[in-house]
Amino acid sequence: MHPSSTYRVQVRPEFPLAATAEIADYLADLGVSHLYSAPLLTAAPHSEHGYDVVDHSEVSPAIGGPEGLNALNGALKSANLGLVVDIVPNHAGVGVAHTNPSWWDVLKNGQKSDSARFYDIDWSRGRLLIPVLADDPDALDDLRIEDGELRYFDKRYPIADGTGEGSAREVHDRQHYELVNWTRGDSEINYRRFFAITDLAGLRVEDPEVFAATHAEILRWYNEGIVQGIRVDHPDGLRDPGEYFDRLREAAPDAWIVVEKILEPGERLPAWPVAGTTGYDAMAEVNGVFVDTGTETFFDTLDHHLTGVTTSWQDLVHDAKFHVATKVLAAELGRLARLVPEIEAAPKALAELAACFPVYRSYLPAGSRDLAIARSEAGRRRPQLITVLDQVTARLRNPGDELAIRFQQFTGAVMAKGVEDNAFYRWTRFVARNEVGNDPAKFGVTSDDFHHYAGQRVLDWPFTMTSLATHDTKRGEDVRARLAVLSEVPGDWTEVVRRWTRFAPLPDPALAHLIWQVAVGAWPISRERLQAYAQKAAREAGTGTSWLSPDEGFETALRQMVDRIYDDPALHREIADFAASITPPGWSNSLSQKLVQLAMPGVPDVYQGTELWDYSLVDPDNRRPVDFGTRRELLGRLDDGWLPPVDQTGAAKLLVTSRILRLRRERPELFAGYRPVYADGRVPEHVLAFDRGGVVAVATRLPVGLSRHGGWGDTTLSLDGHSWTEVFTNTSYGGNRLTVAELLHTYPVALLVKE
Repeated sequence: MHPSSTYRVQVRPEFPLAATAEIADYLADLGVSHLYSAPLLTAAPHSEHGYDVVDHSEVSPAIGGPEGLNALNGALKSANLGLVVDIVPNHAGVGVAHTNPSWWDVLKNGQKSDSARFYDIDWSRGRLLIPVLADDPDALDDLRIEDGELRYFDKRYPIADGTGEGSAREVHDRQHYELVNWTRGDSEINYRRFFAITDLAGLRVEDPEVFAATHAEILRWYNEGIVQGIRVDHPDGLRDPGEYFDRLREAAPDAWIVVEKILEPGERLPAWPVAGTTGYDAMAEVNGVFVDTGTETFFDTLDHHLTGVTTSWQDLVHDAKFHVATKVLAAELGRLARLVPEIEAAPKALAELAACFPVYRSYLPAGSRDLAIARSEAGRRRPQLITVLDQVTARLRNPGDELAIRFQQFTGAVMAKGVEDNAFYRWTRFVARNEVGNDPAKFGVTSDDFHHYAGQRVLDWPFTMTSLATHDTKRGEDVRARLAVLSEVPGDWTEVVRRWTRFAPLPDPALAHLIWQVAVGAWPISRERLQAYAQKAAREAGTGTSWLSPDEGFETALRQMVDRIYDDPALHREIADFAASITPPGWSNSLSQKLVQLAMPGVPDVYQGTELWDYSLVDPDNRRPVDFGTRRELLGRLDDGWLPPVDQTGAAKLLVTSRILRLRRERPELFAGYRPVYADGRVPEHVLAFDRGGVVAVATRLPVGLSRHGGWGDTTLSLDGHSWTEVFTNTSYGGNRLTVAELLHTYPVALLVKE
């Protein structure tokens, strides 16, 4: 059984299972059918997110342990809610070695360890490389022996039996692992990592014994009826995702399984035995349909004027990915190249193919067309490599070739690090579209395109998840909704941002444009939050400063630019006034995109707190505490008949959210089909409407343009001659034609249910 809708909670030490159990009744009142939780297995100490599991055999004591899960289960059952849990099959946390029993055993006993098969380690160099030492030639002098272990400051490592005599350095030289300078990790590491994170080691979940050991506890929850749904993190890292999903489906035949798979625009999910993705594809469509596609050239001109850069998005992505492939993931590239020792230029050809790969990865035999596209583009960019590219590609096409298998795992990491964590922060033409699962070069989405996508979804993946925000999104859903307004006022935006840029300059004008957009999109935002965001954005962009070598001069200039926003009264007032001018149309977009996401085909997810306005930025900003007390109180007032205004409380969003979620839970048969509904009259292009088979959703597009036209005028919707009830205002309508002005008199959205 699939949920009618889910509500994502970032269960973590600051919001443990007990706190989660306390909101079960609120979530039931809100209208969801399932709580959707962050990973619950034991994670590394002080883990903020739970994706660094160190022990697969139990619920993390830091969030309440098995008792906490039992209490949550009881609370969910009494509220008639189910549970969807997030799992991490690709990697385990190894940064605090003594907390991970299987990794500790590998360090102690090397290849002879019973746990050696758990991890994807290349033993050809002899010892397991652990890049943790300070960048100092004498760092090993700080090793000491204590309680039968090697210690390096607060880090602990085991000593193999019979190797404990002598100095700490002598003992270290006899171990199955070698502690080295942390800067050597990217170029020399000999175990598969999650992206470039040395603290997360790749699991060999393709081994049935490893699958069984890492999934036993989760499958016990499923078999005992505690869990009904499973969200699978990062399947692209797996050796054979298709085989993995077959095995998981066999073990959990009735579970609702969704995969955290990022599809590029137009890419299709392989025919795995799952319900679909976690919804980034839907997010790109829903956000995009509220962007004015007609103003793209304004933003091109502005971007060129501000930055002087003429690099295309495609070239920027290529260069960022090539850098990741050759520098950040150099060790992984080397491991690939060792599988083609006979070709001297293989590393160059493999890096170029990865940089040109159009999607995250292929799933051979599916996706061989993507390899052909990469080969053609790589040949165009590097004609001198054509012979080598052909030799390498011949092997990469063969699903059974170890090179092809590992290359598929490599390209996903190259894409994620190169695009999401780098290019998105460098190419800042219009950042409402710089979002995971979207192509920023695709400025917006037309209504016809949206209807096509939604109609396809109802046929192919009717129970896929849809989302507007996740813990990984770069900006909160309402920040993006407000930024979409900029596409309707490009002249106004050009005028203010050119003035601000002159007034508070930054050596990196593209980053400055990003920060100005984020400031107005998230306003009012505290100085501390904007400073933290600006620093993270700058280091991700890697142009003026970086995580590896922070540039104090650049970061000082950046802090001064942000400080000026708060310390200069005229600038502060101007930003506040501009943000205020785009806030009401931003609210219209927020309500409209929420309605569309919650009512469209798929299973909608509500990220924690987003039932009210949510102006969060990238993590950790989007993990700030949620005030459930306020939400409960507002929901109670709505249920007493209050029709809230559209104002800064966000109560109107709570109204829209709760009414759709409840209807989906109580009357799922109304949401089974999909048919576009078109308006007639003066401004039909400002209506986005569709019929799900008994319920019609009506949203406002491009609200600034609508007011320029003087409102709805004689615009009408044609419906069959039934009586309809509008859910948010509880108003009845009859007849074949509804005037949009009357229907959207109170709110910019409506939901009509056939009586």
